[in-house]
Amino acid sequence: MQRGKEVMKVSDGSFLGDSGRTPLSKKEGIKWQRPRLTRQAFMRCCLVKWILSSTAPQGSDSSDSELELSTVRHQPEGLEQLQAQTKFTKKELQSLYRGFKNECPTGLVDEDTFKLIYSQFFPQGDATTYAHFLFNAFDADGNGAIHFEDFVVGLSILLRGTVHEKLKWAFNLYDINKDGYITKEEMLAIMKSIYDMMGRHTYPILREDAPLEHVERFFEKMDRNQDGVVTIEEFLETCQKDDNIMSSMQLFENVI
Repeated sequence: MQRGKEVMKVSDGSFLGDSGRTPLSKKEGIKWQRPRLTRQAFMRCCLVKWILSSTAPQGSDSSDSELELSTVRHQPEGLEQLQAQTKFTKKELQSLYRGFKNECPTGLVDEDTFKLIYSQFFPQGDATTYAHFLFNAFDADGNGAIHFEDFVVGLSILLRGTVHEKLKWAFNLYDINKDGYITKEEMLAIMKSIYDMMGRHTYPILREDAPLEHVERFFEKMDRNQDGVVTIEEFLETCQKDDNIMSSMQLFENVI
């Protein structure tokens, strides 16, 4: 499937690149650019594909039709406020809301739904654990359900946020117990979940010990005071000074 071809672009199985390798910007002559608000990037997102698939007419190509809806009767409450909070257009928000209500009539997404979504887009691997971690990152208040408003605010950061916003979101993902610190065990759990979902189908193929090596390298760089945990300040400073990490942010949407 096309999704599988896109996944092959990710060579390190992580959101943050590999700090021990030659930066992509130097290796391939690619200059880091701020993420662009493109329709193509919007349509590559698994969560967007899932939402909008239900709004497309039967037998049509959803990528060509869902954002061209000239009239969308469904619209969320506080649409103007959501436009101000996100970087989505009014039409995009209306289309997302229409699909969201079709897929989730109760107006809430639960963890089982996330697991179903990612098992569909990554059928070759086991996406269960990754979907669990990702759901918890979206579920800001920890009540086991995600409202549309929280859903699109998170999507906006992941797809169209600034580098700083994306890194803060990534820190929240890695901080599994939400205590404000990342431990090696937490980062390794996320790395392994991504590897289980797609790592064996990346190019070049990852070794079994790749996630652990990755985590060791990152902690060597990030844990400045060597206290065994990484703070948000250490995380942001290290990531933003590393060319390879910044370049790899362009691949961020491949597993969202």
